[in-house]
Amino acid sequence: MRITRTSAATALLLAALTACGPTADTGTDAKPESPTPKASATGAGEVAQEPPADIQSTANLPDMAGRGLQSAQDEAQAAGFYLLTSHDALGRGRNQLLDRNWKVCAQSPASGTQPTDTEVDFSTVKLEESCPASGDQAEPEEAGGTMPDFAGKSVKVARQALDGSTSITVNDVSGQDRMVLVESNWQVCSTDPAAGAKLDGQPVTIGAGKFGESC
Repeated sequence: MRITRTSAATALLLAALTACGPTADTGTDAKPESPTPKASATGAGEVAQEPPADIQSTANLPDMAGRGLQSAQDEAQAAGFYLLTSHDALGRGRNQLLDRNWKVCAQSPASGTQPTDTEVDFSTVKLEESCPASGDQAEPEEAGGTMPDFAGKSVKVARQALDGSTSITVNDVSGQDRMVLVESNWQVCSTDPAAGAKLDGQPVTIGAGKFGESC
């Protein structure tokens, strides 16, 4: 009788092969489980709505007349108004470079409940000046085919209103033959062509004197 002996190493090899054998066929391809879907915030057939657009807010715009321009701007911003601008109430076209040197004569729009995205325009004069008794001296719009009436306006305003291609000469009417350097400090005394005349590209001559002087 023949006896077959199995070594310890061979036994271990057979055990390993048995453990790695094929598993039973289930008839379907195995797939990893999908994560459980999260519940939707909307019901069946509903479409998720976009959040509503920001509703235009309103606030009370204070009356700034008589305040310094810097103080008026600070108070307007504290009330929720940030679109702020200002202009020269005397119609001279001066820029408000240092707000603390200017005061508010009027504002647009007036005080009261206003949308906070409204542009607030302050009509201003320098601290040592008086607000115009006749109201805001509006600057003329751009000249068309007719010469505007620039009397009392600054040379700067007149130049800005005329077409950019216009040839302009400015003369000192005092007879001192002074150079007109800061045109916002000089007022228009006369124009040639005169106010109301047709403008068709001809040169324009402006007679000017300093504000505070007689033309």
